[in-house]
Amino acid sequence: MESYGEMASSSRLPELLVPAGDAERLHVAVHYGADAVYAGLQELNLRAGANNFNREQFMESVDFAHRHGVRVYAVVNVMAHNHHLNQAEALLAFLNESGVDGLIISDPGVAEMAKKITPGIPLHLSTQANVTNWKSAYFWFQQGFKRVNLARELTLEEIKEIREKIPGLELESFVHGAMCLAYSGRCVLSSYFTGRGANRGACTHPCRWQYHLVEDYRPGEPLPVIEDEEGTYILSSRDLCMLEYLPDLWRAGLDSLKIEGRMKTIHYVASVTKIYREALDSLERDPTEYRIFPRWKEELEKVSHRPYSTGFYFGSPLQVEPSSEKNYFKKCILAGVVLDYFSEQDCALVEQRNRFGVGDRLEVLTPGSEPFKIEVNRLYTVEGEEIEKAPHPQQRLILPVNVPLKKWDLLRIYID
Repeated sequence: MESYGEMASSSRLPELLVPAGDAERLHVAVHYGADAVYAGLQELNLRAGANNFNREQFMESVDFAHRHGVRVYAVVNVMAHNHHLNQAEALLAFLNESGVDGLIISDPGVAEMAKKITPGIPLHLSTQANVTNWKSAYFWFQQGFKRVNLARELTLEEIKEIREKIPGLELESFVHGAMCLAYSGRCVLSSYFTGRGANRGACTHPCRWQYHLVEDYRPGEPLPVIEDEEGTYILSSRDLCMLEYLPDLWRAGLDSLKIEGRMKTIHYVASVTKIYREALDSLERDPTEYRIFPRWKEELEKVSHRPYSTGFYFGSPLQVEPSSEKNYFKKCILAGVVLDYFSEQDCALVEQRNRFGVGDRLEVLTPGSEPFKIEVNRLYTVEGEEIEKAPHPQQRLILPVNVPLKKWDLLRIYID
């Protein structure tokens, strides 16, 4: 079999690539074990609804990540119109000085600009470019791309063939998170219904809306496609979860396993990163005896998600059928974020995110160990006033706790 380029993959573990929708999420991703993060600035990426980074925040965050051995890839994956090009030139010039480790691009014109403006930064092709075969992957390899994020419509067998044909190209694929019903995420519904373009980062997620079927000669008589008194959600896909199949992804030749979610909460980022980190480390220790611990699955049930599936990896359409569930599931909500711990006083500085108080039982999510419970017996303001509950959103509180906590540990409450 003819192949192209020197081998990119090896026996090393695939990279765990985690979303960073803003500086806080980047810090959380690093804390919970990401190998790399992907982040967008406030222009020209496909998550305009995320907080994203201003230039100062981005520079500081790249420095923070590098100090902790974590790579940062900048997302510049807008499908550019003419009026975006001057903006793209300025952004690429900034990124050339930022120290970023890679640029995620989907538009060929932006790619040509990047090759001239940022010649020393590796180019990563976005999944928006729809690479579904090895010839297409090889085309982008010839254009100077170091990595391709493969179309999520590919099976494991198709990925293996691309790896065999082009061993010199790094391959990346999504392994967890929400999936768009459109082909590789290139949807026009949002533009049609609201004028907000999904391919320019402003998707309004009409695939999550409620729909009925209407017969041509019976206007005003909507029919449910699925037996549900509230309508049907025929466009609303299940979430992806490939935790159980990490050995298959590794054997297929993937260099990077990507988690979706730049608009998700820090609770989602922390929980999913922690579990995939533990799973990958377990896989590396003993590839032949990899198994799923029940607590890993339990943890992924605690964060907001739709029913899980394996996507297209095994070629079964049943795995990607729309979910008839209207709502997202979750078992916990975030109560607070640990900002500091004072060992001499046995107390933590916590920023409240959802209301909690004396008498509540919180669960601590921390890297390197299983979640554990703590009782809230006392609670103080930072001025030293003892209180029962925090009166203001995002208030900073002093929480007495005799178990050492770390900055960016999360506190959460189970939903009744």
